[in-house]
Amino acid sequence: MDGARSGHDGTNARRPAPPGKGERVADWADGRLGIYALAKANMRKVFPDHWSFMLGEVCLYSFLVLILTGVYLTLFFDPSTNEVVYNGTYEPLNGVLMTRAYESTLDISFDVRGGLLIRQIHHWAALVFVTGMLVHMMRVFFTGAFRKPRELNWVFGWTLLMLGIITGLTGYSLPDDLLSGTGLRFAYGAILSIPIVGTYVAFFLFGGEFPGEDFIARLYPVHILLLPGIMLGLVVAHLILVFYHKHTQYPGPGRDQKTVVGMPFLPVYMAKAGGFFFLVFGVLAFMGGVASINPVWAFGPYRPDLVTTGAQPDWYLGFSEGLIRVMPGWEINFWGHTLEPGVFIPFMLFPLILLAIGLYPFLEAWVTGDKREHHILDRPRNMPVRTGLGAAWLSLYAVLLIGGGNDIVATHLHLSINSITWFVRIAFFVAPVLTYFVTKRICLGLQRRDRAKVLHGRETGTIKRLPHGEYIEVHEPLSQDALFTLTQHEEHPPYEIGDLVDTNGVRRRVTASQRVRARLAQAMFGPRSRIPKPTVEEYREVTSGDHHH
Repeated sequence: MDGARSGHDGTNARRPAPPGKGERVADWADGRLGIYALAKANMRKVFPDHWSFMLGEVCLYSFLVLILTGVYLTLFFDPSTNEVVYNGTYEPLNGVLMTRAYESTLDISFDVRGGLLIRQIHHWAALVFVTGMLVHMMRVFFTGAFRKPRELNWVFGWTLLMLGIITGLTGYSLPDDLLSGTGLRFAYGAILSIPIVGTYVAFFLFGGEFPGEDFIARLYPVHILLLPGIMLGLVVAHLILVFYHKHTQYPGPGRDQKTVVGMPFLPVYMAKAGGFFFLVFGVLAFMGGVASINPVWAFGPYRPDLVTTGAQPDWYLGFSEGLIRVMPGWEINFWGHTLEPGVFIPFMLFPLILLAIGLYPFLEAWVTGDKREHHILDRPRNMPVRTGLGAAWLSLYAVLLIGGGNDIVATHLHLSINSITWFVRIAFFVAPVLTYFVTKRICLGLQRRDRAKVLHGRETGTIKRLPHGEYIEVHEPLSQDALFTLTQHEEHPPYEIGDLVDTNGVRRRVTASQRVRARLAQAMFGPRSRIPKPTVEEYREVTSGDHHH
């Protein structure tokens, strides 16, 4: 018979069909890369679902948009400081002497098909990328998602934020327009304020006296290759660790340190992620199409003898500029050298504050002495000190952002720039402290409300009159799911030094670090920093008999 052969038992055994081309390619790749085992272990990995997790996806997708649009722009941008006379489409600048970098930026904006749209998408994506990273890190900070085993991932994210800020600075400095030149002059002066080596560092970076001839040519490969390459590697490492450690999740029924409640990575999460990418891309394209940003033709080419009116950096550098603008103009002459603490102190304070944020997870781990893994997030109200510190930092950033735009605020609100400067100077010390205590009190109040809800139930708004004439509000008992969510958090006693003298009367040696750790533990996790959650005995006593309405 056709296509068959006779077996030893007299039956006909059909010859197996040869594998298809796709199957052969898959087998070849799996034999060399182990793709099947890798996919089987990770494609069905469960991810929890919460709207705040999309903040990290916004960062990732805007970074991809930055790469795509950046590649397009590199095809037309010329990072040269050679001077040319402009004779192009934008007639108001015809006959004006400018660098080739600025001329190529104008050509991209007016002559390259889609060039202005891509430029503006690129710039908006950069702003959204840094904004997304900051908000994402604040979500991680307030919920304690940086705890073991994710401290290294926090450092990766912090490094990405720092590199994103530096990359943004190098990016908007490339067009060599009057606005970017003013920003570079600001950066040049800040570098010169570094004692002893400031002049050497500035000359090395700028290739001589400002504005220098080699700066843009040096800045260009740093912006398009070095920094994006490092950031791409960090993004990959960040995502690998997210997969390896599994995703954190908010407290709720069925969720513990070993169980994740959510949807599988494939196909549910991948479908949602793909759709969200196109949504982010669409929003950035819409912003680039309708909202003008960085119109370099309106500023003109950079000239050392001119300064743009109302020159403002991108918002993520307003913190540093605000510090320098409101700092008193102190100057010290010492042994024939001029020191500029009025510039150097705020110039160094900006990275030091960010460094403190980067090291905070290790400080909290040292204070608590907690070596366990944590996969359940904290509710910010249950960590009043940490939440207060984060809110204080945000208030400081907001105050210094006002300082960085003091001239704009003064002209738009018809205020004295000196009044704004003094407001920022005072608020620099007052606003974070006030914000910390207010935030802490709010968190403690919310804890008290949670405690009352657990013991007495939810207010229904129904008023009932008792037989003896008393009016009460009827409370509805919470569901078991709600009770678990409100009481699942742990309340470990803070670290204490203990008795200084043992049972034999020998005085125990206590180091300075132990004393500092004990004081920090009391301040961060002591009785004044949290409201005890109800015990089982309290709940049974209140909800039994006539105590519960």
